[in-house]
Formats: sequence, C-alpha cells, structure tokens
Amino acid sequence: MLPLAVEHAGEMAEVLADPALHTFTGGTPHTPEALRARYERLTAGSPDPAVRWLNWVIRLRDENRLTGTVQATVADGTAEIAWVVGTPWQGRGIAREAAQGLVTWLRTQPVHTVIAHVHPDHHASAAVAASAGLTATHEVHDGEIRWRLHLT
Repeated sequence: MLPLAVEHAGEMAEVLADPALHTFTGGTPHTPEALRARYERLTAGSPDPAVRWLNWVIRLRDENRLTGTVQATVADGTAEIAWVVGTPWQGRGIAREAAQGLVTWLRTQPVHTVIAHVHPDHHASAAVAASAGLTATHEVHDGEIRWRLHLT
C-alpha cells in the first residue's frame, strides 16, 4: 500500500473504470479529471481536525501497477474502513491482504473499534471483512450491513 497521491488519479481511473464496481455502491466511474479533483480533496485531509482521512492505493508488486484502494476514516477512536480492487485483479486475495494490513496497522493507532459497511449481497466483500477480523452485526445503514471489530 502506498499513501494516496493526486498523481495516482490517471492510473486509478483506469483501475476503477468498470461500471460493475458500482453494482453495490451506486454511482458511475469517475473520469480522470474528476478522480484527480477527488484525490486533491482527500489528500488535503478532513476539514474537521477531529477526523482523519487515511487513504492508500494498492500497488501489485509483481505487475508494478495500481490495482485498488483501501481507506479509513478515523474519529473518536472508531475507524470506518473500505476497500475496492479493480475487476481484473479480483479473486486474487488483494483486498483481503490490504484490509488485513490496514486493521493490523489500526491496532497501533488510538483506535478501539473498526467498522465496515457491506451490501448484503456482496459476498466477496463480506469475506474480506471477515478475514480482517470483523463480524457482521444486525445493524443496517443505508442498506448495508455494519461489520464491527473491537480492538480493545
């Protein structure tokens, strides 16, 4: 994982170009220009000093290319995490490894709870959440199941 940089927008626009990636989250792929503007906002950081935006791109070493993103929004000791891997690289354990690495790193931070939101029909993301140690709750937020891990 590499810290997100504005310069990643062009390559990431290609990685995230498949409309199928939006099946469970909605929306459409960003153009390189729109993604660049988004990355400018993200890398500038949260306007709320009590909130940390942590964003990384996932670089596949063997192919020397970007393949996805992993992120955490941290506030009040809770980290909400998310991940996405481009369609050509799915099914290779990349999201699992990135999510596990993120949770391992969050254990070194002042974080006591990790949360992810997963669409109930997105079995691959549910498997990633479970592999990172999160457990599905009965809570539903915007149609997605809240997964949780207590680090304390």
